[in-house]
Amino acid sequence: MKMSTPPLGPLRPSPLVEQATERLRGQIAAGHWPVGTRLPGETTLAKDLGVGRSTVREALRALAGAGLVQARQGAGVFVTALEPLADWPTRLRRAAVADVYEVRMLMEVEAARLAATRRTPADIRALTAALTARREAAGLDDAAFVDADIDLHTALVAAAHNPVLTDLFTEFTPALRQALIDLVSLLTLRTPDPNPGDHSHTTLVEAVQRGDAQAAASALREELGETLERLRG
Repeated sequence: MKMSTPPLGPLRPSPLVEQATERLRGQIAAGHWPVGTRLPGETTLAKDLGVGRSTVREALRALAGAGLVQARQGAGVFVTALEPLADWPTRLRRAAVADVYEVRMLMEVEAARLAATRRTPADIRALTAALTARREAAGLDDAAFVDADIDLHTALVAAAHNPVLTDLFTEFTPALRQALIDLVSLLTLRTPDPNPGDHSHTTLVEAVQRGDAQAAASALREELGETLERLRG
């Protein structure tokens, strides 16, 4: 059953596509066209909105990009959701962060394995100090917390004692830093807990300290994997 909503009504002169998109989005959100319903044809919508068919076509494309409608060949345009997906810039940021995380897993999981077998007493001291600094940074802003987190992972890579891996990670760090800052924002990681991941990082450092390569690699793979799944979801 259709919900009672005000008629669409003619639009103001400009920008017509944006106005048409917002008007149609509002009607969909209000339940005027429930999920599964076929929208009126372009000619009807154009007449109701007081615009040309090309404007309606562009508006429908925008709604499709937001995940609200879907065109079916020969059948028309159907409502697929009442609420839009995350806006396109946000979706792109999530995708970019996910790409960075995939590369990070390739490098760091193996680094954790190597660190557990090659660490020195100096490496253990560096990792322990970095873990403490990460905890202390929980009371600071996101950028400072991210920097402390990267310092810990830098110490982990250094403990692998592979100069090529160390150089790769150094080159990768600027992209990783921005990705982590975006990650905190996108997933609101520090809203419920100002020090997210403390347990997994503690588990990682302890595994490296006792020389358990499998546990160190598993701890890091699990932590990064869970975050990657959230980004892809």
